[in-house]
Amino acid sequence: MKNNCRRAAGLLRTSAAGLSLALGLVAVPAIAQDAAGAETDDSTIIVTATRRSEALSDVPIAVSAVTGDTLEKTGATDVRALGQVAPSLLVSGATSEVNFTARIRGIGTVGENPGLESSVGLFIDGVYRSRTGVGLSELGDIERVEVLRGPQGTLFGRNSTAGLINIVTKGPELGRFAGKGSLSYGNYDYWRVDGMINAPLGDKAAVRLDGVWQQRDGFIDNATDGEPDINDRDRWLIKGQLLLEPAENITLRLIADYSKREENCCGGVLLNPVRSLTRGPDGVPVASPNTLLPLLQFLGANHQVAPAGDSFVRRQSTTPGVGYRSDTKDWGVSGELDWDFGGATLTSITAYRDYKNAQGQDSDFNTLDILRRTDLDRRFRLFTQELRLQGEAFDGRLDWLVGGYYANEKLDVDDDIVYGADYQRYANCLAAAALAPTFLNPASPTCSNLPAASFPGFQGIAALLGAAPLGGTGNNGSTFAQRSTNYAVFTHNSFDIVEDALTLTVGARYTHEKKTLSGDANFTNTLCPAIVNSPLQALASLACVINGTAPDIVAGAPGTKFSEGQWTGTAVLSWKPAPEWLVYASASKGYKAGGFNLDYSALDRPCSTTAGSDAQDAACVTLLARPANTPGNARPETSDLQFASEKVDAYELGVKWDGPGIDVNLAAFWQEYSNYQLNTFNGVNFEVTNIQACKDDLGTGPTDNSAATGGCASDRLKPGVVAKGFEIETFLRPARYLSVNMGLTYVDTLYRRNLVGTGGRPLSPVLFQLPGRGVSNAAKYVATAGISWTPPIGDSGLSALVYFDTRLQSDTNTGSDLDVEKVQDGFAVFNGRIGLYGRDRRWGIELWGQNLFNKRYFQIGADMPLQGSGSFRTVAAPASLGFPATANPLFVGFPGEPRTYGVTLRGQF
Repeated sequence: MKNNCRRAAGLLRTSAAGLSLALGLVAVPAIAQDAAGAETDDSTIIVTATRRSEALSDVPIAVSAVTGDTLEKTGATDVRALGQVAPSLLVSGATSEVNFTARIRGIGTVGENPGLESSVGLFIDGVYRSRTGVGLSELGDIERVEVLRGPQGTLFGRNSTAGLINIVTKGPELGRFAGKGSLSYGNYDYWRVDGMINAPLGDKAAVRLDGVWQQRDGFIDNATDGEPDINDRDRWLIKGQLLLEPAENITLRLIADYSKREENCCGGVLLNPVRSLTRGPDGVPVASPNTLLPLLQFLGANHQVAPAGDSFVRRQSTTPGVGYRSDTKDWGVSGELDWDFGGATLTSITAYRDYKNAQGQDSDFNTLDILRRTDLDRRFRLFTQELRLQGEAFDGRLDWLVGGYYANEKLDVDDDIVYGADYQRYANCLAAAALAPTFLNPASPTCSNLPAASFPGFQGIAALLGAAPLGGTGNNGSTFAQRSTNYAVFTHNSFDIVEDALTLTVGARYTHEKKTLSGDANFTNTLCPAIVNSPLQALASLACVINGTAPDIVAGAPGTKFSEGQWTGTAVLSWKPAPEWLVYASASKGYKAGGFNLDYSALDRPCSTTAGSDAQDAACVTLLARPANTPGNARPETSDLQFASEKVDAYELGVKWDGPGIDVNLAAFWQEYSNYQLNTFNGVNFEVTNIQACKDDLGTGPTDNSAATGGCASDRLKPGVVAKGFEIETFLRPARYLSVNMGLTYVDTLYRRNLVGTGGRPLSPVLFQLPGRGVSNAAKYVATAGISWTPPIGDSGLSALVYFDTRLQSDTNTGSDLDVEKVQDGFAVFNGRIGLYGRDRRWGIELWGQNLFNKRYFQIGADMPLQGSGSFRTVAAPASLGFPATANPLFVGFPGEPRTYGVTLRGQF
């Protein structure tokens, strides 16, 4: 008889994505039901794979497994809501759903930059999605979801450093004609209709057609008359599948889907505290009313300020005619072939995906027209091919698997962020206030009391230098074209050292990644280079917010190619001291390729050796003396955009117990990340760097306001991020029809102290708060709980549902630069659903609510673009570190959804 550990390790390699975990019952309900709704007496949580099944408690990895039924009860229709039932997972985002980020154990790639791939891999029906946000769409009827924690790469086609989400939707069924559907209505004029038809085509084939349509008003009120509310929903999906079983040993599943979204998403609201800060005599910041907000409001910003004691209000204003357009088209086809040869099984998954998002954005988040986008386009075209061959040897004591993977991605980006009609006047005000607050006069065309000869404003400076005024100039359609190919070979093998007791699993992977970049820069801001090459260089920070000097990126030029090969692997030793116990220990190495920061503003800004003061000229000479293709050499080169590959060494110890009426899974982990890929918004643009630590003491170098101090030799680097902690998941079945699940994650995900950037160069001053502190969006404590009661109602054939779940997390800093103003206090979200069903669940009616207590929280905090600077810690820093003694920051937050509630009608045949 094969032992359970070997069987479990073997079965993990045979599903559509290299792993197929499913629950034999819902992870929350105590009593499983068959398709007709009849009770079964099997209360064991089951993981299944091709023609094999085993208890989840026998699988030697850290994984959360959730059925579609549980997701339906909690109200999840896409990836974002998975965190409600998986405590180690967090999905959040800001300005665009295409850039939502998944984090596991506090680790995830910060979104908003398409050049960064996800630290958490996402598979849907065995097909890799190149970015987490690409999967944020209606998914149709879900069979199950698995959340794997820690680096992956020897079971799945694509590798990842933090974990993996595997979603399997329901496929066709042979020999059964069936259909079902639901209709939901809720507040915010929410409508959702979904349905499916399954039809047999003889004895060996079946088809299935799924459709979903959803619409909802926005939950952020727009204070600008005539403009629509923000963060609405308007999306639909159609999906067709064909299942063929021409022989007993051959199965083929073909899938084609198309979805579309036309939404006004995603808006940001003004966060409290709104204040100015001054460094007091004792070094402690002293707060006072914000000095910038009255100016913004006078000019017409119409910021919606929350009352004292509230972090924000769900209301903002927008520039008339400038919204948050998010139009998405996503389609794809895939085929999965499973062929059992007797001695081995071949699995092939072939897929093509085409995803396009067109985004518009009122980039200043207020009525004043400072920055605007109308057509930021991102398109991902991805072809993937995965092959796996799996079998057994040595009388079943060895389960072996070898596989290969190939991916070809075409990523195209074009952007059109420009200065708005009000920017020039606003910039005049900022310049005048910088000279002296007494010079400020917002009613003047130059926003100054000074005579035009002393301060002509940017319009006068443009005329003087022969440049165009700032309004309407900027990035007028610049493009990036990134082409990447990835191929890998991998193996995963499990051997019984002691049958039914001790198993060793060893996996290895070789990955090769190649990326090339080209681009056309179309920048119309002629005032920026004119000022840089004039004695007015001090004004460049305002005139060059949007670059005016970016060159085209010519394919094949230095710095336009990234190519790298990497070995990774895993080893797991598992032991079953008794049938109901499993103990395991693992070590693994993960990898995520480097690439390019797709943001022209990341290029070095040129300087002039003849236009400024003697000190400015001397500083420019020093920068220009640095070698070519060296960051910080005052020459815009493609090498400025490159970042290195992220790597992780991970160790885990786990214990699982399958007791009477209770399952308990415990895992403790330690993970060290080298070249952690960090994307930070500095209030103007995105900075991408790799975070490392130095083995030497760098003193105040990483925490001062200098970009030149705190470097480290390349041979003295060590991992810069450490994630450590433990996870507990418990499933209880205290009584018939009653089930309870609970989860607790403690994770301490920290930056080390002596931090440096890519290649050991000094850390950017924007990141001075990172050393020794927790990584953003990594709550130390997350607890989830759910209870489900599904009793029959007497002998009537009717049944009921009572369901509640909650997720509670501790305080979280939501800003990647760790400003204290971006901390979201700990909070809990509660969902609930009650239902009544007819015989065999032919019909049903449900009342539901999400975020029942209307908790107000924000997912991400950021600097309000071009509206203030500094933070509490810049003012609190010792004067010797070089930070300004005053600050007048404004911050923007991206709120989570408010309380929603409604009714759902269901039917099936």
